[in-house]
Amino acid sequence: IDNRQKEIDVSDGFISHLEKVIEFVLEEEQVKEKCEVSLVFVNNYEIRNINRETRNIDKVTDVLSFPMIDYKKGKVYKDLYLNFNFDSMFFDNGNLVLGDIVISFREASYLVIHSVLHLLGYDHMDEIEKRAMRNREEYILNKLNIPRE
Repeated sequence: IDNRQKEIDVSDGFISHLEKVIEFVLEEEQVKEKCEVSLVFVNNYEIRNINRETRNIDKVTDVLSFPMIDYKKGKVYKDLYLNFNFDSMFFDNGNLVLGDIVISFREASYLVIHSVLHLLGYDHMDEIEKRAMRNREEYILNKLNIPRE
């Protein structure tokens, strides 16, 4: 896990939790190889730049995934693994490199705020509810000094 932004403080406990989540997903998806997944936390500015440079979309997003393996449409790792010999270029120190995940830490904060508001009864099923919820989100984000584009 890479912490590119000094202002983003990711605790060891949180990193450990995310590692367990990744390991669980790999196990559930029947990945038998020892694997490497890079997880990078960035701010909104950096994720917007990465999104623009890699996808030609000039806006903030919550997460970007960059798989190392080029999957055919409709195929997943489980389909590939049985009939595919991974070239050495897919390995680093004996680990199969699956790819990179870039997460906007500030977008994660927004998603938590959004979810907590849901737990408190806010919703966005119609335009009036949606506007009320967005107003509360923006108010809380501003109070916490968390910019969101």
